Amino acid sequence: MTHSDAFDVIVVGGGHAGAEAAHAAARMGARTLLITMSLEALGRMSCNPAIGGIGKGQIVREIDALGGLMGRVADHSGLQFRMLNRSKGPAVWSPRAQSDRTLYAAAVREVLEAAPTLSFRQDMATEVLVEDGHVMGVQTQTGQVFRARCVILTSGTFLNGTIHIGEQQHGGGRAGERAATGISASLEKLGFEVGRLKTGTPPRVDGRTIDYAGLEEQPGDETPSPFSFMTDALPTEQRSCWLTYTSPAVHETLRAGFDRSPMFAGRIQGAGPRYCPSIEDKIDRFADKDQHQLFLEPEGWTTYEVYVNGFSTSLPEEVQIEAMRQVPGLEQVHMLRPGYAIEYDYFPPYQLRYSLETKSIAGLFFAGQINGTTGYEEAAAQGLIAGINAVQRLRDAEPLVLPRSQAYIGVLVDDLVAKGTEEPYRMFTSRAEHRLLLRQDNADQRLTQLGYDLGLASRERLDRMHQKQAALTATIGALRETPVTPSEVNGFLEYVGTAPIATPVRLDRLVPRPEISLTALLQALGREDLVTDAPGLEPVEHLAEVELKYKGYLDREQEMVEKMHRMESWKIPPGVEYNAISSITLEAREKLTRIQPDTLGQASRISGVSPADISALMVLLKSSRFTPNETTVSRETA
Repeated sequence: MTHSDAFDVIVVGGGHAGAEAAHAAARMGARTLLITMSLEALGRMSCNPAIGGIGKGQIVREIDALGGLMGRVADHSGLQFRMLNRSKGPAVWSPRAQSDRTLYAAAVREVLEAAPTLSFRQDMATEVLVEDGHVMGVQTQTGQVFRARCVILTSGTFLNGTIHIGEQQHGGGRAGERAATGISASLEKLGFEVGRLKTGTPPRVDGRTIDYAGLEEQPGDETPSPFSFMTDALPTEQRSCWLTYTSPAVHETLRAGFDRSPMFAGRIQGAGPRYCPSIEDKIDRFADKDQHQLFLEPEGWTTYEVYVNGFSTSLPEEVQIEAMRQVPGLEQVHMLRPGYAIEYDYFPPYQLRYSLETKSIAGLFFAGQINGTTGYEEAAAQGLIAGINAVQRLRDAEPLVLPRSQAYIGVLVDDLVAKGTEEPYRMFTSRAEHRLLLRQDNADQRLTQLGYDLGLASRERLDRMHQKQAALTATIGALRETPVTPSEVNGFLEYVGTAPIATPVRLDRLVPRPEISLTALLQALGREDLVTDAPGLEPVEHLAEVELKYKGYLDREQEMVEKMHRMESWKIPPGVEYNAISSITLEAREKLTRIQPDTLGQASRISGVSPADISALMVLLKSSRFTPNETTVSRETA
């Protein structure tokens, strides 16, 4: 074995989690080494060529607000931009972008290579080195030892990965790339519990062989919204996606191949993603449905390759192509790459602290699919948090732990650590109980000051946020100070179908009416001058409308947050013998012993721990003279 230079932080893996971890650590000043099996694969989009979506788009905006890279790269490489859920309330509006797969990866590498304290190594880490309960570095397959005080593992689907296509299977972490071996065995020797999960990907086809004539076009938004709060302009040209459907004939063809399916034959043991099932899983579980949507998504500006979203499969190739050619528009399609399933090792996340540092090995962090999540956005968020907290550990500073009321990232980490997961975890807006406070449009107001204080977000980003906040305050103030008379506004009110006014009314009193758009109201009155402009593509009038229209709901949400905060501040001392507490249920004893929650709030969110169990724990804490600590959960639970 050969000893190499020492670093502050080592990041293992160059996917979305690894890229954010390395970028954050290096930007915060740590001498960082990124070890990846292929430098050409940095930032590669393994599955669909898209960023964002329901719940996921909010995460990307939070990553950006803190100073991460995903939002900027998505804007740079975007083919199409859409705001999902516009027909619903602003709490669930979610940005999504189709990306040029090649441009995205190239932009990630360009950003990382511009970081002066970041070094790279193309190699495979095979062992985590530990001394006296503290990580010391990693050893690679070439016998090199790289030392560091903190190590972040972001191994994606590569840990003992096995690819399945019909009756064939072979080792691999992604099509055309070998699996990573050694790390899982190393961690098992250190006492970590390991499990198996599976995910899949659909076929890619030649777009020149698609008949688009009868398909439903899905263009991008006419006025697109960026991911990054620093983006001033987006591409003027966009590429459309296309919608088609399966049919009973397609389903029958797929069913005929079930006897050769690795999933139904039992060759795949790992649990798959519940909310992104394979096509064979969908037609088996939802046998009453005659059709399923398929989205044909372009992979780039300079390629004809198209991603068949919704057709994830591990059936034999001949079954895949026969079934696809029965789909409208795909009758003559040529398949460039078959779909496949992949099984891989993960480590149940109850073994982590809220900082994403492992409980048993100091300085060792896990981020991404190694923790049981699925999706680029969930992985990137974890990588960012792990990178930040590795540097915070080096600084002997308190780790960053975002509460559920402050960020979707906080919801993600809390769900993983407090509840664990036995299937690939995916973010949805429904998982966030305070989603009206955690909108995609206010992520910078929630998080940018924090990112700047950590040394991650730039001064320019902070100044922009302050300018936006000042513009919002000025705009709302102007609306509150500007009255309108019945003669000025009743024509507009009657036109939009809401009651006229009898006496002068301030504009801020009209905005809460559900029929009224602030932009339309100001245009009708010729008072667009009441809106103060701010840098960026985000319209200030939208933010002002949300603040005024939903003020009552926002106030109630804040009251709920404060109530929950009081429970979060009840800190549980380490080493509690839950099995000796007869006043709580047997299931609660088992779950609490396994997870070892840091606070009463965390304990309350563990599946199987009832409100009665929490009441009993509260009594125990009171009798032991443990009282609510004034320090916030973000400082106590790491």
